Amino acid sequence: MNILYVGDVMGESGIEVVERLLPDLRSEKKVDLVIAQAENTSHGKGITLADFQRLRKAGVDFCTGGNWSLHHKEIIPALSDPAQPIIRPANYPEGTPGLGWKYVNNVLVVSLLGQIVGKDADKPVDNPLLAIDQILESQKDVERVATIVNFHGDYSSEKVVIGHYLDGYVTAVIGDHWHVPTADARVLPAGTAHITDVGMCGVLDASLGVEFASVIPRWRDGQQTRNVLATAGPRQFNAVFVKVNQNGLAESIESPRYVLTSDGLHTEYA
Repeated sequence: MNILYVGDVMGESGIEVVERLLPDLRSEKKVDLVIAQAENTSHGKGITLADFQRLRKAGVDFCTGGNWSLHHKEIIPALSDPAQPIIRPANYPEGTPGLGWKYVNNVLVVSLLGQIVGKDADKPVDNPLLAIDQILESQKDVERVATIVNFHGDYSSEKVVIGHYLDGYVTAVIGDHWHVPTADARVLPAGTAHITDVGMCGVLDASLGVEFASVIPRWRDGQQTRNVLATAGPRQFNAVFVKVNQNGLAESIESPRYVLTSDGLHTEYA
């Protein structure tokens, strides 16, 4: 089985580059399942039903979540429906609307929120290691092709630790949240694919998808500025491609990166 995990889709520019590149990439890589991080999709905060449908139409099979998952209330019924391919972090406290893990194409997909970023989320979060332990224990007798764990966190150390914690127990642990791809994609010793941060989809020449002009005055002069999403210039598309073996572990992991320019050309970067 071939799985493509698409990095944080950041605003309209992120949706556009996914719509432009994903269909061909899916065909070229013979992808069986596309998962995308959608917690920044609608104006940088959460995802609306309309944008959820746009991603689905573009070829995304399943959407993971993060600290903005509950921002748009209209998406909560979909988050709560086991048949709808979208989740929020599984380690939100009991009673939080929505589900943190679901199955798609016989693949278990789980989202977890790091405890550092969780301090600034709209709700406190439970320990992600204990949460994933409980989920895997509850599903131990369910036959499946693969298990994909998304870890949406601030600290690279958290992302590295949970990768090794789950090595040999899941197919892949894929970190995101900081929108900058890391150069450490690899299969860990016991067979779990891992990357600290897959990166984002959106404007390339920006601060994590935000206009430099709205960030620099705040940093340099202490001005109270509002984040303005970048909309102009080349778009980047970052993802990881995981090949799953017959034992449900990773055979390989690659991290394709493309830039879509104004003339429509896209270039793969190493």
